[in-house]
Amino acid sequence: MENLAAEQSILPVFVFFGAILLLVATMLGIASVLGERKQTKTTDLPYESGIIAVGSSQVRLSVDFFLIAIFFVIFDLETVFIFAWAIAFFELGWHGYLAVVVFILILTIALIYEWKSGALNWGVKSQTARKETS
Repeated sequence: MENLAAEQSILPVFVFFGAILLLVATMLGIASVLGERKQTKTTDLPYESGIIAVGSSQVRLSVDFFLIAIFFVIFDLETVFIFAWAIAFFELGWHGYLAVVVFILILTIALIYEWKSGALNWGVKSQTARKETS
């Protein structure tokens, strides 16, 4: 009797798995019937906002763009953690307060380091590079 109960409890898993396989097979079948038939030179061209691209699509970006993006992600995540701490302020007590003070202190030290190392002087770097090339 116990073995029958175990078999009955696993049956919905197999039905669900079968339904997923049927759904995937149906979607692939419909995509092959309704999908693009042939590729031509026109269909391989990049098309962006109604403008056909001219020239190379490889643009050389300065590392400064990526540096600013990384700084944004780091300091944006800081606010997420601080908001979560603020929501649970009363439940966390003094231990939570000390933890967030240490967290903010570490991030402040990181910001001061970035400032002193010149990582935030984006415009100055590009101006000095222009003067050197002239």
